[in-house]
Amino acid sequence: MPIYEYRCQACGHELEALQKVSDAPLEDCPECGEPALKKKVSAAGFRLKGGGWYETDFKSGKKKNLAGESSESGAKKGGAETPKDKAAGAG
Repeated sequence: MPIYEYRCQACGHELEALQKVSDAPLEDCPECGEPALKKKVSAAGFRLKGGGWYETDFKSGKKKNLAGESSESGAKKGGAETPKDKAAGAG
């Protein structure tokens, strides 16, 4: 949800409001009560909610490689044997 900035034309009070894009703009100033709030033009601010946004969220196939992943896969190859490896070598 975007965070909008408002400024009262009557008293100069400034505030931020967390609103849906579809919500009607605020009009009444919480400080003086006058219907003189105007939206300020500012950089968009928003809050990410939920489990998180990650680099891999919108990638498909083998494009999901992350920086440092190649060093991890190298460590797995040279590391301790897995139960699957032990079973293959036991025969």
